[in-house]
Amino acid sequence: MSKNMALGVTLAGAVALGACAKVEITPPHKAPLPTQARMLLGKKGMTEQQPIFIRIFKAESELEIWKQREDGYFHLFKSYPICHWSGELGPKRRQGDKQAPEGFYTVNKYQLNPNSKFHLSFDLGYPNAFDQAHDRNGDFLMVHGKCKSAGCYAMTDAIMEEIYALAREAFAGGQEKFHVHAFPFRMTDENMARYVNVKGQGRNPNLPFWQTLKQAYDYFEITRKAPNIEVCDRRYNVNVEWEGDRLDPRGACPRFRSGPIEPYTAVASFSQAVQTVPAPRPAERPPAFQPSMNLLPRSSPAPARTDDPIGRLIRQLAH
Repeated sequence: MSKNMALGVTLAGAVALGACAKVEITPPHKAPLPTQARMLLGKKGMTEQQPIFIRIFKAESELEIWKQREDGYFHLFKSYPICHWSGELGPKRRQGDKQAPEGFYTVNKYQLNPNSKFHLSFDLGYPNAFDQAHDRNGDFLMVHGKCKSAGCYAMTDAIMEEIYALAREAFAGGQEKFHVHAFPFRMTDENMARYVNVKGQGRNPNLPFWQTLKQAYDYFEITRKAPNIEVCDRRYNVNVEWEGDRLDPRGACPRFRSGPIEPYTAVASFSQAVQTVPAPRPAERPPAFQPSMNLLPRSSPAPARTDDPIGRLIRQLAH
């Protein structure tokens, strides 16, 4: 080989090495949404930076991500399988019980952890005001990757990257915080009846707590909006409005007003009951109503028309 040929080969190799040296691997926390996820967003009329809302269901091992579209309502984007969660049905009470939390949690941007030893994660914010009012303790309760858990909700790494990207982009779009509602199961009437009793132990001690969680579940199923939740008198108060200073989670509750509840009827609800009910004509749109338990006002709402199928559904929910 001549000197010129050798020099050419050397230069070519150097250029190739230089090109390889410039290749940068995108870290997981900066990875873009997978193409399929972006295509699904487009198909559903959503964007990456629209606000998100998350629901978790233990018994079904599912995590849902909802997107708030321009109409102001949340629409289901995708349901993800939870790879692993530890403990059993019921809330977390103390450090070391290996229970995954149940309740209503809020995630701020600083709770995202790009350097988690569990690939990627975000902290749920346990213990929240309700947990603290009940002297519950524990920390670092997260949704994370690595598919192993001791009190957290663990996903596969690939799924966690997608969830993390959706949260990251929602914050980039201006969302200040997103809510996570963690339930023991899908809180239908049938499931509530199924878990009323514990085999061999009698009435389930978690039932009063779950009845409160069901109020928020029902509210979202009906309205497609996240309810306002306040903590006082050591309990969650769902869909309440008030004017005043910050509440004492252990102190007495002020005189709340019940927020308006207007069924979302632009599309069929995910509950089977609503799926069978046709949307009313504009002139027959039912008035705002109050669902069951603590959401009921002191006086009953005006009765709905007997020939109104939505009205019949409302009365079923209100009793």
